Amino acid sequence: MPQDYGDQTVSFKLEKDKPDQVYSILKTVYAALEEKGYNPLNQLVGYMLSGEPAYITSHKQARNLICKIDRDEIMEVLLKKYLE
Repeated sequence: MPQDYGDQTVSFKLEKDKPDQVYSILKTVYAALEEKGYNPLNQLVGYMLSGEPAYITSHKQARNLICKIDRDEIMEVLLKKYLE
């Protein structure tokens, strides 16, 4: 059940060095998916929407890498990069 925060805005802060780590992991995962013949964008979107690691190949430890970071951190890095 979702938590009710009333009228308060919840703040989210990403650690300073985290964006570089997230970007590096995403590039590695993307390359591993591509090497295995998957459509990397489709697979990453499936993972982001569902949280199901099975969308990510275990090739080159890609699944283990992406599970080291929270999906909200990935989303923040992607949005920031897109909006720059």
